[in-house]
Amino acid sequence: MKLRIQKLDPSGKLPSYAYDGDAGMDLFSLEDTQIPAGEKIAIRTGLKFAIPRGYAGFVWDKSGLAVKHHLKTMAGVIDSNYRGELLVVLTNLGREIYKVEKGSKIAQLVIKPVANPEIEEGEIQDETDRGEGGFGSSGNK
Repeated sequence: MKLRIQKLDPSGKLPSYAYDGDAGMDLFSLEDTQIPAGEKIAIRTGLKFAIPRGYAGFVWDKSGLAVKHHLKTMAGVIDSNYRGELLVVLTNLGREIYKVEKGSKIAQLVIKPVANPEIEEGEIQDETDRGEGGFGSSGNK
């Protein structure tokens, strides 16, 4: 599979894998900006993707940014038929302003196959061991 990427801005930086075998390719900021504590911002990448049909892109946190700076990605599904600029929504869960520098890593993109099952309404009668057990139903230990 090939992933076609178009630069919408000449200074846009193509995504790259840091290590051979990585699942996620690094995404880079097109701009210098700031994210105030407790706020979110959509950061431009300057890139447009042509994700093949049958796949989707999933924007995920960079672990170092999450641990060191409390940054969390949001709005992270890119459908195969989307042809606009990829924006990365970052939320600053920390207590200090986070300064984003142009060309810095802001998130990672994972391309995965997706199923598109036919949707059918009807009663669900098959029981499972879990049943309706939700949050915390498996215990904490």
